[in-house]
Amino acid sequence: MNFAAVAPKVFKAVLGLHAAAVEGLDPVLVELVQIRAAQLNHCAYCLDYHITDARKAGESEDRVHQLPAWRESSLYTVRERAALALTEAVTLLPDGVSDEVYEETARHFDEATLARLIAVILTANTWNRMNVTTRKTPGTD
Repeated sequence: MNFAAVAPKVFKAVLGLHAAAVEGLDPVLVELVQIRAAQLNHCAYCLDYHITDARKAGESEDRVHQLPAWRESSLYTVRERAALALTEAVTLLPDGVSDEVYEETARHFDEATLARLIAVILTANTWNRMNVTTRKTPGTD
């Protein structure tokens, strides 16, 4: 299914939410969050898309490759680790967002930035679910 063609108002609404969410955020951090959500959601299309964008934003191959093991890697900042932990907690919601994860993230982001970060995670999950459900595959644009 070409979701954008079949439901253009919905598609544009998600694009608008995403645009508002990323405003003022570090593009590399945004891509890391989106890649990690796509990994957890098994979205091949989004992985391809965001890994390409991360490289364009200056992300290193090592950091992209080590992202599934970010907890064990020394390549990520404390701020990035907090954002990745929040990404996993929101994406794997049945496990919940613990007070510890939320409070650690809030230590590294002011309230407005944290709200936009949460919105990026929400939109990443929306795109993942949309693309997985409609069988969107890399290279189909």
